[in-house]
Amino acid sequence: MSDVSKRIAQTPAERLRRKRFLGATVITCIALVMIGGSMHVVKLGSIRMGEMRALATYNLKEESTRIRAAGEDIAIHERNENRKSSAAGYTLAEAESLLTKEQWQELDSTVLIPAGKFLMGTDLKNADAASRPQHTRNLDAYRIDKYLVTNAQYARFIAATGHRAPSDWKNGKVQQGTLLHPVTLVNWYDAAAYAKWAGKRLPSEAEWEKAARGTDGRRWPWGNSMDPARLNTYYNVGSASDVTTYTNGASPYGVFDMAGNVDEWVADDFLPYKGSDAPADVFQGKVPQITDANDRALKVVDLVPVNKQYKVLRGGSWKGDPFSTATYHRDYSWPNSASDFYGFRCASSLEK
Repeated sequence: MSDVSKRIAQTPAERLRRKRFLGATVITCIALVMIGGSMHVVKLGSIRMGEMRALATYNLKEESTRIRAAGEDIAIHERNENRKSSAAGYTLAEAESLLTKEQWQELDSTVLIPAGKFLMGTDLKNADAASRPQHTRNLDAYRIDKYLVTNAQYARFIAATGHRAPSDWKNGKVQQGTLLHPVTLVNWYDAAAYAKWAGKRLPSEAEWEKAARGTDGRRWPWGNSMDPARLNTYYNVGSASDVTTYTNGASPYGVFDMAGNVDEWVADDFLPYKGSDAPADVFQGKVPQITDANDRALKVVDLVPVNKQYKVLRGGSWKGDPFSTATYHRDYSWPNSASDFYGFRCASSLEK
C-alpha cells in the first residue's frame, strides 16, 4: 500500500466508513442467523404437523364437516331428557332376536383381572397434570366386560325396563348397521342404571386402568408406541365402530377398545391423585352462568364454581387426538352430560 493510501485509510472519515461497514456486516450476519433459525423452527413444525396428519389418517380439510357445533350434543340430549317417550321401541322378544345366541354370548363375556399391584398414572411432563404422578395401586381380583356395551345390549335393557332410548335412535330403535357399535349419547346415570340392571356396576377408575395397561405401566394397551391401525381415533373412521373390530388393539388381558372408539364412563369423581401437582382449579366443578345484562347482550358466560364434582371418562374416542387415548389419560364431564363419543362398559366384584 502506498503512503497516500495509508494516509487515506487513517483519516477519521475513512475509519468511520469502515466502522459503519463492519457494523452493517455484523447486523446482516445476525439477521441471516435469525432467519435460518426461524426457517428451522417452521420446518420442525411442518414435520410435526405431518406426523399428526399421518396419525389422523384422514384429510384434515374435511374437519369442518366432521365436528358437531359446541354444545350440540348437550342440547340434543337435554331435549331428549325432557320429552315424554312416544317411541314404540322393541318388545323384549324383538330385542333378543336382534342377534344370534352366539353373538349374545360373546358380547356378554367378561375377563378376569387378577389381584395384585399395577402402575397407575404417569410421570411424563407432557401429560396432563391431572394424570400425574405415577403411583402403585393394589386391587382385589375382579371381572370387566370384554367389550363396550353395544346398541344391541342397550336395546335389550330398554325393552326390559322401559328406560329412555338414546336421542339418536329413531322411534326408539337402533340405527341400521350399528347393532354392534357401542351405545352412545348416554350419560353417567344411564350407564349406572344399565350396569345395575345387568347385575354389575361401573368399574372404578383404577380397575379400568389396570385392565387397559396391565402391570408394566405401558402407555397404550398394546405397548408404548402409538399405532393408528390398532384403534379408532382422530377421525380415522369418522364414527364409532363395531366393538369386536380391533383384535390387535386388545389389552394384555384381552379387553377390547380400551383405547379409542368411545370415551368410557367410570364410577369415580374427578379428584386429584395423592401428590398431584395439578392446580386445584382443574378439579373444581364449574357451570356457565350469565352474571349481568351486558354479558347477556354480548352472549358471554362466566364459569362459576359449584359444590359438585365431574365424573371421570377414560380411553379416548373416535373424535379425540391419539394422545388422549393413552391408558393413563383422564377425561371428565358432568354426570348428566351425553355425547356421541361417550359410552361405557361394566365390571363386577368376585364373591369372597
